Amino acid sequence: MRIQIVAVGRLRSGPERDLIDDYLARFDKSGRSLGLGPAKVIEVEDRKGGGMGAEAGLLRAALPKGALICTMDERGKLLSSPQFAQVLGQKRDLGTADLAFVIGGADGIDPSLRAEADMSLSFGQMVWPHMLVRVMLSEQLYRAASILSGAPYHRA
Repeated sequence: MRIQIVAVGRLRSGPERDLIDDYLARFDKSGRSLGLGPAKVIEVEDRKGGGMGAEAGLLRAALPKGALICTMDERGKLLSSPQFAQVLGQKRDLGTADLAFVIGGADGIDPSLRAEADMSLSFGQMVWPHMLVRVMLSEQLYRAASILSGAPYHRA
């Protein structure tokens, strides 16, 4: 099952980019034998400043055809790391080819795109900058693969 992190905004090189690259490389390596991955980041940018509506159009265009869509939103469902791993395993076992995690811009995700999503996840009620959400999601993907493989990375 291929994983895409589809996000508004360009992340420049620096510590956040390094962390994302590291966690996604770890995920790709550990997830391969589990039928998970590869994972990649797809960035879109609304250069004309059209707001959430314009961003939603760009995000939709970047999604792989037929992908299961999961929005990252403070109104989404809260999951523990083992529960997140279980969800990934279930989606994989159901034959999902592509799972796309959508991260909105500064104003969030357009309500119409949120309504189209198959699921929505939250990292809590606080609002996080998109660059940190990317880092946290990348780490949780790696953690999920570790949990599913029985590796000792996750200590419950």
